Amino acid sequence: MRQEGKFLWEYIRQYRKTAAFSLLLLLTFWLLFLLYHLPFQAAGYGTVLTLFWGALLLVPDYFRFRKKHRLLVQLREKAFGELQFLPVPRGILEEDYQEFLAVGNRRLSEMEDSMNRKYTDLMDYYTLWVHQIKTPIASMRLTLQEADSPLGRELTGDLMRIEQYVEMVLCYLRLDSDSTDYVFQEYSLDAMIRQAVKKFSPSFIQKKIRLDYRGTQAAVVTDEKWLLFVMEQILSNGLKYTRQQGCITIEVRQPLLLCIRDTGIGIAKEDLPRVFEKGYTGYNGRTDKKASGIGLYLCKRICRNLGHAIAITSRPGEGTEVCLDLRRKEIRAE
Repeated sequence: MRQEGKFLWEYIRQYRKTAAFSLLLLLTFWLLFLLYHLPFQAAGYGTVLTLFWGALLLVPDYFRFRKKHRLLVQLREKAFGELQFLPVPRGILEEDYQEFLAVGNRRLSEMEDSMNRKYTDLMDYYTLWVHQIKTPIASMRLTLQEADSPLGRELTGDLMRIEQYVEMVLCYLRLDSDSTDYVFQEYSLDAMIRQAVKKFSPSFIQKKIRLDYRGTQAAVVTDEKWLLFVMEQILSNGLKYTRQQGCITIEVRQPLLLCIRDTGIGIAKEDLPRVFEKGYTGYNGRTDKKASGIGLYLCKRICRNLGHAIAITSRPGEGTEVCLDLRRKEIRAE
């Protein structure tokens, strides 16, 4: 009832000038009857006939108005391109409005097609660049393996960071790609952790950081490639912000809660709520000058796609702990 009253009020507002003009005509009609001392019965009869014919015209027009409004509301929730479902125009102005919408829709479609082509070209270029850059990186790694010296080990660490940034770019490109496929199987969590730790073993040795980890028999249903990327990002951050002779602890708390804790510089309290935002580096990132603000953002997005949860707790000067909740009932092994 309230909605019906709203429609009626909007209809009266739209045709208020016509209604005011009709009322003036009716008052003029009554005034002429008064001036010429005509019987009021005739004036009343004429008024009733006028209202009757007005109702016959206005009531169907009101229902057409209400139907048109509801149809436009429904179309507003759909795609902008469904202009063929617009109400039949009544008058040249409505035809002009619909033609204006059609022109705008065509231009929008052309802009979307152009942007999609540019985006596809950009994706293809960066994907090709990532695969091409891996060749000289592999060649440099082979060369450095033959040069076992302090400088060679330092360059190997820098090269590993370059590889990590390249993988980050590739991950960023594939994250929202239509071709991204997730293969969920049951994997040994211990094997994945050892694989991630082995990759960063030179950094542990170079910075003399102790690793505290005891094996686990736990198994997790996930996509190995993507979860391994998350683990490597967390370990990389822990090594980056932990001073020499510090410690990184990896433990699996039951059930399936993987926690990686470091004794690094920690994260400021005001930065914690925003560490997963894209491009946000916080105080540590601004001080370090090396943070991109992408790593944890990717971790959050990947965990959400995998059905896992990620959380961070930290205290400045004491360290940071990142926990991955790998329990997800909706995920099943293939």
